[in-house]
Amino acid sequence: MSDLIAVGPPARRQTRQAARLALGTASALGLARFAYGLLLPAMRDELHWSLAQAGAVSTANGLGYLLGALVTAGAVRRLGTAATFRWGMVLTALALAVTAASDAYPVLLAVRAAAGAAGAAVFVTGGVIASRLAARAASGAPITVYFAGTGLGIVAGGVGIPPLGGHLHLAWAGLGVAAGLAALLSWTAAQAGEEARSGKEVQAGEEARSGKESRFREARAATAGRVHVRPLWGIVLAYLLFAAGYITYITFLSAYLADRHAPLGQVMLTWTALGLAVVAAPALWSRPTAAWPGTRALAVLLVLLSGGAALAMAAPAPPVVLASAIVYGATFMGVPAAVTALIKAYTPPADWTATLAAFTTIFAAGQTAGPWLAGLVADHTSTAAALAWTAILCAAAALIAACATPSGRAGAGLAEKTPDAEASTRQ
Repeated sequence: MSDLIAVGPPARRQTRQAARLALGTASALGLARFAYGLLLPAMRDELHWSLAQAGAVSTANGLGYLLGALVTAGAVRRLGTAATFRWGMVLTALALAVTAASDAYPVLLAVRAAAGAAGAAVFVTGGVIASRLAARAASGAPITVYFAGTGLGIVAGGVGIPPLGGHLHLAWAGLGVAAGLAALLSWTAAQAGEEARSGKEVQAGEEARSGKESRFREARAATAGRVHVRPLWGIVLAYLLFAAGYITYITFLSAYLADRHAPLGQVMLTWTALGLAVVAAPALWSRPTAAWPGTRALAVLLVLLSGGAALAMAAPAPPVVLASAIVYGATFMGVPAAVTALIKAYTPPADWTATLAAFTTIFAAGQTAGPWLAGLVADHTSTAAALAWTAILCAAAALIAACATPSGRAGAGLAEKTPDAEASTRQ
């Protein structure tokens, strides 16, 4: 792979492309998933929901995400990685816009599931593209920058949604417009790692033939890719617990603040700080994710995440909650980045798409169950139970990650460059 990296473009170019690609996570995660937490208190009050019902809406999003992860590989085989990313962005924006059209609970469940399915396609394909950019740049920066885009969506929600108060339809419509803008701006960044070619340098017929060959190589790699889960079982289990735990904090954080009569300014500051911490996370975790051996970076991230969630429960004073949100924001998106880097380190390039899709499916299963179960517990106790849920599950995940030792069998294929591996690396 080193020879391919050596002839690749400068690392800065790959990182700039990853920065525009990061609008994918901004839309699919920051807007389509996490912004719901800001709207949850108003929806609970206006629509007379229990916390379990509110959690079930988040669960519907997770279920859609799970279904989307299952079909993404097929979409890549048919459309290609770049096209799947682009259409996933478009469908995410449409799902958010449609959410503004109805208050009916079944309709909301359906459109939240649709947003989750489209978001999964964006997340998986964007992760594959970012991984290929990282391989060309010989740096983990494109991966961490890609995941940091989530923070942009959280900041947009934190600044734009609370001032709207109970105007739920306007808030959802605004999210749809923001997601549509993200789709437009990220459109040209969604190249599957192939270099743009000038029309002056290549005849139009040669460009078309090159595109067809690229899609053929991509489809062949997606079809031939093998899933590596068993050799990474410790990472799988830690990721499952993380998925079930992390989502409850950000789903119920605004409800936790509302139950304590937090003023509008505190809610906006807390969410904005959380989002900015996500944006800053690459500067903190890019080097450890790339350089620390084994699962050390993953375990440290999970420990800090658990501690950050517990901090808000220890003392609900505004400065403490703010510190909790900053710690959470600086760590939670680092976990998928660390897992992606581990997959990249322990699986052949030809198997990245299949293995990332499998891990995303496992992740989706965890985050599907988490909000509903935490909501049930919170209905019988308080919204603080949702934060405790995050702290406990992430602590358990940290312990498992610290003890996990990826099997050498998973990385055995890296020693041999298959034609599919070389093709997927060039894209």
